[in-house]
Amino acid sequence: MRLKNILADLSVYGRSFARSREGLFFTFVFPIVLIAIFGAIFSGNGGSSVPLYVQNMDGNSPAALQLLAGLNSTHLVNIRFIPSGANITRYVSENSITAALVIPSTFGQSIASGAPVSLPYYNNPTVSSSQIAGQAIGIVVQQINLNLSNAHNTIYVRSYADSVVAQGYVDFLIPGLIGFTILTTPMFSVTFIVSNYKKDKIFRQLSLTPLTRGEWLFSKFLWYIIVSVLSAALMIGVGVLLFDAHVRINLYLAPLLLIGVFMFVSLGTFAGAVAKTEEGAAVIGNIITFPMMFLSGTFFPISIMPAWLQTVAHFLPLYYVIDGLNAVMVYTNYTSAMIDMLISLTISVAFFILAMLAFSWKEA
Repeated sequence: MRLKNILADLSVYGRSFARSREGLFFTFVFPIVLIAIFGAIFSGNGGSSVPLYVQNMDGNSPAALQLLAGLNSTHLVNIRFIPSGANITRYVSENSITAALVIPSTFGQSIASGAPVSLPYYNNPTVSSSQIAGQAIGIVVQQINLNLSNAHNTIYVRSYADSVVAQGYVDFLIPGLIGFTILTTPMFSVTFIVSNYKKDKIFRQLSLTPLTRGEWLFSKFLWYIIVSVLSAALMIGVGVLLFDAHVRINLYLAPLLLIGVFMFVSLGTFAGAVAKTEEGAAVIGNIITFPMMFLSGTFFPISIMPAWLQTVAHFLPLYYVIDGLNAVMVYTNYTSAMIDMLISLTISVAFFILAMLAFSWKEA
């Protein structure tokens, strides 16, 4: 590859992109509009119950079963269980959980003897679903305490709202919208360009110039890296200034951006190459893009989705980009981020190979 050719094509494409009002709007303005809208809504939950994750260390003791039955009877929470052997803080971090209650192994024994016992509650007080779950726990604990013969309270709820889970909704929204931009900007643009260039015989003309197919594709990769970095910086700035977002910026963010752009430039090239017409390219692009936009954790953590949708999400390439961004920017869980990077890189390489097989520089 020759740097001169790459920079020349990058300059031409960049000027063309800058003249596109639609491209500028959907790249830089639309994500900001989404931050403003969802930030204003904050974390409204339209369901009749909210998820409450419970780690029951006391098994089938009567006291534990009574507590769980009481929580279910409030109809405020939908109980989901955490394996008893899991590290609670790590599990909460890795699964983006905002409300988790631990029933300790001595719970039933303490109730029977009248000894005080605390229920650790890992929660995010800035999220409404966490507040609702906390209210349900408080109601049930108060009722159990009233039913006990002791004159004093036996059960206490100890809340943990530390850096592991105490994040606002916008903190989760920013990584999702960065992933949204990484997906939509290259996918829609590159898919359209490849199909349009095929139709207008522009690739045939480019094949007669010193520019190679690899140089043309690499210039697109560089351009969308620049666009993604600028867009991410803008979204982080708006989130911090308007909603006091708390996201972390570190070196792990760079490879996730690079891999994400590489993935969707390759996928966009493949989609445009296999499409027979521009209309067909638009259909293929939408079919690929829209499920990932809504099921990969872009706007809401997938932990609040039904189990079958969570399974579907794990088959979507964007999920691993957004999960990695969350691990880096929200949870600082670098082990999880590295796993997401490796999976994303593997998917990206597969898409790149498919794109190169389908993308003919001398398309008739």
